[in-house]
Amino acid sequence: MSTYVVGIEPTTLREAVDPVAAAARLEELGNERSLSALGERVDLLRLTGRIDEAMDVANEAVRQATFDGERERLVTARMRRAVVKQHAGKLEAALVELSECASEAADYGWNETEGAALHHRGTVNFELDKIDDAARDLSDALICRIRANGTPTEIDNTMIAIGVVLQVSDSRAA
Repeated sequence: MSTYVVGIEPTTLREAVDPVAAAARLEELGNERSLSALGERVDLLRLTGRIDEAMDVANEAVRQATFDGERERLVTARMRRAVVKQHAGKLEAALVELSECASEAADYGWNETEGAALHHRGTVNFELDKIDDAARDLSDALICRIRANGTPTEIDNTMIAIGVVLQVSDSRAA
């Protein structure tokens, strides 16, 4: 995990950010044009609240990944764009794109990518107040991340998100 993401916000399930580290990394990246640099810029712009710029760069990354020809890189670029849509308040559009990404990743056996897509889709469902769907997505994301030997931070963050969702579910049932 990057040094600018320091965990997740327990009320929104979005990434908690060190704004100074994020700004420094964004400055360091400059205008680098590689697909990986574009992807990181999308994340940094989104995390620093520069949603319109993030969407422009996300669209550029999707175009570049399309011409690159590697399907998993395209799915990853689309997933990043969907998360920008989520942060822009376009939750239904984000849900559709994340569902497509998760489905394609599952079809190809890309556990890490599928886990990330499911985790993000779970956070969108949480924001849409679809608690059962969020719990299911996050549980499936955890399984994918374990299968992919995900980082301890990714696994921990997914487990924390599951705990938050289950708390909300339990409080509504009481």
